[in-house]
Amino acid sequence: MQKTELLYQIALKQIHGIGDVIAKNLIAYCGSASAVFNEKKDALMKIPQVGEYVTKFVLSSRNNPEIFKRAEEEIKFIEEENITPLFFTDAVYPNKLKHCNDAPILLFYKGNADLNKEKIVAVIGTRNATDYGKQQTEKLMAGLASENILIVSGLAYGIDVCAHKAALTNKLDTIGVLAHGLDDLYPGLHINTANKMIHQGGLLTEYLSKTNPDKENFPKRNRIVAGMSDAVVVVESKRTGGALITAEIAHTYNRDVFAFSGRAEEEYSAGCNMLIKRNKAALIENAADLLYAMGWEQTDIKKTKSKQFVLPVNLSEDENLLISLIKETTSIHIDDICARLQLTPGKVSGLLLQLEFGNHIKSLPGKHYTLN
Repeated sequence: MQKTELLYQIALKQIHGIGDVIAKNLIAYCGSASAVFNEKKDALMKIPQVGEYVTKFVLSSRNNPEIFKRAEEEIKFIEEENITPLFFTDAVYPNKLKHCNDAPILLFYKGNADLNKEKIVAVIGTRNATDYGKQQTEKLMAGLASENILIVSGLAYGIDVCAHKAALTNKLDTIGVLAHGLDDLYPGLHINTANKMIHQGGLLTEYLSKTNPDKENFPKRNRIVAGMSDAVVVVESKRTGGALITAEIAHTYNRDVFAFSGRAEEEYSAGCNMLIKRNKAALIENAADLLYAMGWEQTDIKKTKSKQFVLPVNLSEDENLLISLIKETTSIHIDDICARLQLTPGKVSGLLLQLEFGNHIKSLPGKHYTLN
């Protein structure tokens, strides 16, 4: 049954005219990918953002043998290569990414790291990294070596691969998010690093095998890098480029963005300096700055305080649930609260504000919350 459902999930991903947002609506109303393919026309027409145009694509795909043949080929490939498919409703799907509106409905993962670690940091930058940029990246990874942090990047030239290599050296799990299928690797020069990452992190993509690393795939790849992370660190960048695109996406997802500054005349520091000047990134100089800004320090003290906490009285049911959830953790991100309590971001923000006004909780940098 599970394999049959995967067949429909891969088939749904291939339907022309249906993106991730509409696909999620279809799943929400129909219940599963297989149910989408078996739903009646009238019922499909009533689903928000679907209508006649999308319904036509769904109905025509039912009798398209090429879609299902391609799905069968992909299942064979992932079984042979020990790849794990991650549907967006699966518990192991990256939870932080799951709450982004345009998150992929299906991911393919080869590796051994926990994609739902409590602390995840994306480290990105220019493909033309300078010695300064490489040194800052290596120092950052060394400074994070004692923390249980998952490092994410795009396995591209420059800062990306430097971050992956330094993470491996410092025994940090690291994930490379690819802009193509897992049957190949671009750039090919990074194959040795990628092979090491499979045993200390992994490779992640939304693309089926035989998908080329086309130019338009890279900005889409960047939303995964930003979405699955708590924070995005830009080490070096020109005033334009993929790193700044990722930083902008991170803002739309309410992620924290940090940047290393550089000399005013340096071309590959111009993007970082611009982010800082426009208050789109906080300035950091080392790993300690990042840990402090994210509230990832003094966890033992916070745990002690949590154990001594007495549940307040005269709170609403939702407020009591939220307090109890925070009490279970050292600190918790607002996205995790939404997921655990099954409440909208707007509802959770209102509850958090009331509890903070009541001096029951306090906010930490990085949109984390802890008991007061």
